Amino acid sequence: MSHVPRLYVDAPLLPETLIPLPDGQAHYLARVMRLGGGDQARIFNGREGEWVCELEIDGRKVFAKPVTQLRSQPKALVGGPQLLFAPLKKTRTDFAVEKATELGASLIQPVGTAYTQTHRVKTERLESLAIEAAEQTERMDLPRIAEKRPLFEALKSWPPDRPLVFCDEAGEALPMQKALENINATAGGGILIGPEGGFSPEERDRLRKLDFIVPVMLGPRILRAETAIVSALTIWQSVLGDWG
Repeated sequence: MSHVPRLYVDAPLLPETLIPLPDGQAHYLARVMRLGGGDQARIFNGREGEWVCELEIDGRKVFAKPVTQLRSQPKALVGGPQLLFAPLKKTRTDFAVEKATELGASLIQPVGTAYTQTHRVKTERLESLAIEAAEQTERMDLPRIAEKRPLFEALKSWPPDRPLVFCDEAGEALPMQKALENINATAGGGILIGPEGGFSPEERDRLRKLDFIVPVMLGPRILRAETAIVSALTIWQSVLGDWG
């Protein structure tokens, strides 16, 4: 079925019911893929699994009718890691959100820090990028894209029993893989990545005083922020995530 187009919809997937597809998806299927009535698409909604759907076309309107369930929705007790990161320039933020989705992040939270250079974040755009990444990588759900918040405001509601891995290139810490082997993330956890230039001394001092913070290093080289995001999520999934 890999050749069959795969799309996300925010609608219930019930057998033999017609789901009107948004204009963009309708155009993609009918005009770009040149599919017609009776052709198939794979549809998922993050709740009721993935279905093979038959298409019905009425002028410019395209409807999907769920016929057969391909996969049921996974019932993971704990989702993927939450990602808190300082937004970057547009294309690099796009890259970060796309790769975080591919690597199973459950939440993507932009945060403002002292050295953050990009202050405007278009949440709807990031949501669209996450949907595209999930569609293309067989992911069965979507990460939640949160509105940008100041770092320590976002941390006010962080559960004290949930570890937050703080990638601190300027301080002493265990390598991330070693640190993860020593923590309990059964209640979930997260990763914090700073901006280009890292965190300010004041931010680093405040972070290291928080009980749930787990300082780590990502190796001997200073990584670009988007590279650090990919590296940290990869290590997390290999040690604590769904790669085992």
